[in-house]
Amino acid sequence: MIVVGDVIPYLAGALVAGGIAVALSRRREYILRWCAWAVAVPVVVAALYAGPGGAAGLAAAVGVVCVIEYGLLTRLPLPDRAALAVVVAILPAAAWLAPSQLPRVFIAAVLAVALVPLLTGDAVDGLRRLSLGALGVAWFAPLIGVVLLGPAALALFVAVSVTDIAASFGGRMLGGPALSPLSPAKRWSGVLTGAAAGLGTLVVLDAFTLPLAIALAFGAPLGDLLESMIKRGSGVKDSASWLAGAGGLLDRLDSLLFVLALALLLT
Repeated sequence: MIVVGDVIPYLAGALVAGGIAVALSRRREYILRWCAWAVAVPVVVAALYAGPGGAAGLAAAVGVVCVIEYGLLTRLPLPDRAALAVVVAILPAAAWLAPSQLPRVFIAAVLAVALVPLLTGDAVDGLRRLSLGALGVAWFAPLIGVVLLGPAALALFVAVSVTDIAASFGGRMLGGPALSPLSPAKRWSGVLTGAAAGLGTLVVLDAFTLPLAIALAFGAPLGDLLESMIKRGSGVKDSASWLAGAGGLLDRLDSLLFVLALALLLT
């Protein structure tokens, strides 16, 4: 079974190798993405190394940032964003401190975001606000997997990162049929290349199990398509513009969120 400390040499080696590869590619997009991961990876490792409390803090912080981007992306009113941010931050804390109460906390979270448009008496835009609020809870709730899955969450984080990079390279190099009208630039060749690379990463990290393999292979492309659908519905290209080479945090975590959801369902 994977141990957080055992992964550090692999991550260091991957960052070095990735840095050399993106430097040789001379593609500004890949270089900026590598810089973002060079900052993010130590933060994630340190939080997970600190144990469930650190994992809960990381998940809560990430969830709040995702809510901010999601609120701007979907043009949710400020009260709805505030309610969603609070409940998304509470869910990882509940997973850490009171995991047996998670079903109740999740139901309360959905009710809380639903009450905001209800109590404001919004007869014009209330249904859209309620639907987007409930979707936000469902989309970001899988961040509790960072707490509940333990070190396996770090293995999935690494494997999804490798999957995304391999899928991008594979799709560009091999071409072929498009994956979906939701994301015409994505290719089936990229999906298969990414899945092979991600599953190989799980093997290297001694974290390969059938549930995690299924979660990775199916969750990564589905998560990407889910965010593409939301962005297309909102008429935007990126969830934000503050993250170098990646748009926003949601653009980097869309695959991981769906993978975590499937991993929680299957394990």
